Amino acid sequence: MAQEHKLLKVLVLHGYRQSASSSYEKTGSFRKGLKKLVELVYITAPCKIPDVTGGNGNEEKRDEYGWWFSDSDPLSFSSHQETEIDSGHDQSLKLIEMTFMEKGPFDGIFGFSQGATMAAHICALRDQPDSPFKFKFALLCAGFKSKSTQHQKYYTNTIHCPSLHIFGESDKVIAGERSEELSGLFENAHVLKHTGGHFLPTTSKEKKVYQDFLQQFVEG
Repeated sequence: MAQEHKLLKVLVLHGYRQSASSSYEKTGSFRKGLKKLVELVYITAPCKIPDVTGGNGNEEKRDEYGWWFSDSDPLSFSSHQETEIDSGHDQSLKLIEMTFMEKGPFDGIFGFSQGATMAAHICALRDQPDSPFKFKFALLCAGFKSKSTQHQKYYTNTIHCPSLHIFGESDKVIAGERSEELSGLFENAHVLKHTGGHFLPTTSKEKKVYQDFLQQFVEG
């Protein structure tokens, strides 16, 4: 009889313009495919993306959030923007630290797009003495190196957290080269390339890669 194991508890950091609920929906196939291995915990980033006032004067309410903004007037984000601004990033760090305290411990962290970059920063902080972020691995999908000068400190040293980097060769939002650049910061990074765009792939081929990567962290 196979020995039962405890599910790996993984914190999910959603992409820009998403929330915990939209991320939950978008990762449905991923979650179901790994239900025997992981328990995913979703949180919403603290930076509310401003509502939009249309031409008719009516305000369009958005349930969209980000981990930081690269511009402050108006509040907005572009991964291509070279800036000294990272408005909301410290607030996000505090939220994630509080989540580790209140909902942890976590075995791993998963991030998509801007959330993957935020997760990479958490991985860098994980290496520091007395870090509040204790976990075993990271899965980063469509991540990138931030162009904010405030974030370069996260990229100065090799990051030792075991990691799996997933990105699409046809991604028009975050070019695959940028995700590959991020993976180069990690020691012994695992890389999964797919032929698609800006999404988390969940075919049987990718599912096998996820399972093999996660299996090494499962305790009997």
